[in-house]
Parts: sequence; C-alpha cells; structure tokens
Amino acid sequence: MRRLPVVYVPHGGGPWPFVEMGLDRREMDPLAAYLRNLRSIAASAKALLVISAHWEAAVPTVQTSANPSILYDYYGFPPESYQIQWPAPGSPALAARVRALLGEADISSGDDPERGFDHGTFIPFKLTYPNAELPTIQLSLKKGLNPSEHLAIGRALAPLRDEGVFIVGSGLSFHNLRAFRDPRMIPVSEAFDEWLAQAVEAEAGERDRRLIGWEAAPHARLVHPREEHLLPLMVVAGAAGEDRGKVGFRGRMMGMAIAAHQFGEGAV
Repeated sequence: MRRLPVVYVPHGGGPWPFVEMGLDRREMDPLAAYLRNLRSIAASAKALLVISAHWEAAVPTVQTSANPSILYDYYGFPPESYQIQWPAPGSPALAARVRALLGEADISSGDDPERGFDHGTFIPFKLTYPNAELPTIQLSLKKGLNPSEHLAIGRALAPLRDEGVFIVGSGLSFHNLRAFRDPRMIPVSEAFDEWLAQAVEAEAGERDRRLIGWEAAPHARLVHPREEHLLPLMVVAGAAGEDRGKVGFRGRMMGMAIAAHQFGEGAV
C-alpha cells in the first residue's frame, strides 16, 4: 500500500456548510470544494484519524466507541444546526493501535468510550465523506498545548500512514474570533499565512524548529490568542517525517487568509 499523505485542514466555523450563517459564499464555497475533494488524495484510506482543535485532555486521549455520537459543541445557531448527522463508525481497533504506538514512544495516553464527534470532525468530514463510510476516530490534543510534545505525538503515529490510516489535523490557521471581518487584520493574517507556508515547506528539522518557535512568527498572538486551532498542525507535521510540506489550499474566511497544508503525495 502506498504511504498516505497527512493534512492540516481549516474546518471553518460552526456548522457553516449546512446552515445559513451569513458568510460570504465567494469565500466559503472554495473551502467546501476543497474539503469535498480531500478524499481524492487518500483514495486508498481504510480509516480516518482526526486531531481536532476542539478536544483537549490531560494526556492524548482516543475515542473508543464503536458508534460515536455527535457532540454539538457550538452555540447560538439555527435549530437545524443541532440535527446534523454524520454516522461514521468508530474503530476500537484503531484506537488500540494509536495507544500502542504512543506507548512505544513512552507517551502516556488515555481512552474515552463516551466522546462523540465534535464539529472539528463531523462538519468538515461530512463534506469529505458524505456517506460516512470510513471508520473514524478522534485523538485529543494534550493540555498545555506544547508544540514539541505534539510533534512527538505525530512522530509516534507516523507508522499509521503505511497502514491505510488517513491522519488529518482539523483546526484553523487564523483563529482570533474578535478580529474576523476587521479589515485592519487582513495584512496581519496574510503575514502569518506566508510565514506558516514557509515553515511547513522547509526541510523537516528546520520545519520543526520553526513550528516549535511559532510565537516568533509575525503577529503570532494576534492570529492565535490561544493556539488550540494551530496545534493539530504540529501533530500532522510530526507524522510527516521527512516529507516536505506544501500549501494544499489557500482561501479566505471573513476576510482573513486561511490555508490547508499537506505533507506527502496524494493518490495519482
């Protein structure tokens, strides 16, 4: 089996593709199209492992339910937002494999049989896999959001790429909720977006160094007052190994520059 790529994707905001939220369709339609086409780069995938910005735990924790529920972890949206379904099966076997790999790397982990899919998973991947056919589990971030630790988590999980598991980090490369739609922040988002592209495109050692020191990036704390939406990229970059990164998608959300980043070649 060909080694699968690993990807960091922008998951947008709330239930955006499925309800009317007043967002600019000229911005959001290209993101929806990218997410719909995402499966094409991992056509041979047997399972999906998602590291979502919306789950943090004391140790990296895996979802172990065979049939995860939907966790409507957003607020203030129309009633139909809370009826969205995405009944992908879980995979207790994959969860056990994730924990075994983390253990081999001396990384403590946990499991959660009750955790449902949060909107960092069921919203974007309802576009990618509308039939919900691919076994899917989530892996949490580790509280403290230490970049080095998350790179190490990704490195431990890299063997999954050769086992048919599509590893995806789900976040947002610009995530300052108070700054969206502020035209003064557009150049701020663009400067950080360019820095991030250069960081992920660097050779592995230099890439890791830059990502660990991400707070030195232009306007870093304006773009990410809290970095939980950036940390899934660290796991993905760790799983990338020596594969060079590239920008898989560039777009806008409420005026701000956002991007997806891919490591490794997709299906041909």
